[in-house]
Amino acid sequence: MNWISKKNKNLETVNQLSKELNIDTTLSLMLVNRGINSFDQAKDFFRPSLEMLHDPFLMKDMGLAVNRILMAIENKESVMIFGDYDVDGTSSVALLSMYLKSKGCKIAPYFPDRNLEGYGISIKAIDLASQNNQKLIIALDCGIKAHNQVNYALEKEINFIICDHHNPDKLIPNALAVLNPKRKDCSYPFKELCGCGVGFKLIQALELKINNKIDSIINYLDLVAIAIAADIVPIIGENRVLAHIGIQIINSNPRVGIHSLFKNRVKTEFNIGDLMFHVAPRINAAGRMKHASLALELLIETDVKKAEALASKIETLNSSRREIEKETTNQALDWIKEDNKETNSTVVFNKAWNKGVIGIVASRLIEKHYKPTVVFCESKEGELTASARSVKGIDLYKILEECKDTICQFGGHKYAAGLTIKKEKYLKFKSKFEESVSKIFKSKNSEPEIVIESEIDLDFITPKFYRILKQFEPFGPGNRTPLFLTRGLKVKDKEFKLGKEKEHIKLNFTQDNMETFPAIGFWLSEKFDGIKDSSSFSAVYSIDENTWNGTTTMQLKIKDLK
Repeated sequence: MNWISKKNKNLETVNQLSKELNIDTTLSLMLVNRGINSFDQAKDFFRPSLEMLHDPFLMKDMGLAVNRILMAIENKESVMIFGDYDVDGTSSVALLSMYLKSKGCKIAPYFPDRNLEGYGISIKAIDLASQNNQKLIIALDCGIKAHNQVNYALEKEINFIICDHHNPDKLIPNALAVLNPKRKDCSYPFKELCGCGVGFKLIQALELKINNKIDSIINYLDLVAIAIAADIVPIIGENRVLAHIGIQIINSNPRVGIHSLFKNRVKTEFNIGDLMFHVAPRINAAGRMKHASLALELLIETDVKKAEALASKIETLNSSRREIEKETTNQALDWIKEDNKETNSTVVFNKAWNKGVIGIVASRLIEKHYKPTVVFCESKEGELTASARSVKGIDLYKILEECKDTICQFGGHKYAAGLTIKKEKYLKFKSKFEESVSKIFKSKNSEPEIVIESEIDLDFITPKFYRILKQFEPFGPGNRTPLFLTRGLKVKDKEFKLGKEKEHIKLNFTQDNMETFPAIGFWLSEKFDGIKDSSSFSAVYSIDENTWNGTTTMQLKIKDLK
């Protein structure tokens, strides 16, 4: 990995902020590196509040959406709430369903079947709405490219409200309202909301219209925090406010379903990483392995025993998902090894692969081969579906735009996307994708980067330093977990190898035979074997906590060793 140290030449601002906040310059430099240059900006950063949220009516079409939903509530209409089957979509449907139900609205949640219907708004759902005389469909975390589906619904006299955050086409679907801050004609100040975030702005607008206040909807922010963590949107601006308050709710008054997922966890206080790596995969497992409705049931359940039973079912699905994902990843790696071609991209296909895991597999392949990756499976006769993932410097959406003559449909973000192609176009797509990537990326000259926040000695890590460091949370894109570099390290006492294949290491670091810190390194046992006989070594790590037998201590989480 390529170690890169952050640099900031604005030392005057760093020193001034250090004095005003009474903190070390290492911490004030971290603030300045995040665009925080004054006491007031620091106050807003460390103390996010609901008052910092933007007016939801600044979003294009919000007034139209609110008026139509209020009419549905008044007329006691049955409304279909349509959502994507991932965490963002599931959380969105849970949020809007519970809110509208609390207002007396009749709700009919709908998730497409991943294998039978695929991603996005389905004709099957529109037909079902028509049969049930539902004249309004609200689509969450999808729909921004559903031109044909919306027109089909209009023929059946069904209104559509679309709440999405994916990149739109030049033309917007002919829906009653399309809420998406990424619309070119939308002046909403914050563009990086997740799908559930857009859904929250909708209920914020409804609540302002109904009660002229929003305190009553704060408890929905736990769902928004989970979606923010899972969808890996930048945790800056409005997302930081939503995630910060949402995590506070999870730690103080957790929803029964969410609490059931944490039931056997040792920790008592959870952060964005726990949502990303523990909660999100389990909610996703329902849609990947069975049906997203199971996850929705869990999120809206209020009975503890029922929630625990649902969580147990989801845990079983998640275990199955892990096994299938591991097997698929190994098969893909074997194929790449056999293919043995020098390429700047990875494109693989196996008709038997499970559609529910190909996105995770694409991410795993990037960990092994650092290059833009597309993993295909056969979704139906003559048609292939893929999940694509990218690396730094490659805008995946733009690459797919260049390949669109080989694609039936696609959608997504800069670093993640989904697409469908005709089976006979596979080789042509693979060639075009490689050609487009190669214009701007050379994998043999590229390697993953580790951005180092600061170089420090071990004795710098005090309880006070860590208390302030925790206030930088929630961490994520735009506010990455700070990584520190320490040189001249040695191992004190014997190291331990953990995991089924002894792939992890646990050891104690010391520097100048002084302070000793426990450290853990996941997937780093081989790298440690290569340096443990050195007179000293360097490590890049984050500072974390470890709870064992009721005692919580600081622990270094190793990212890399040299």
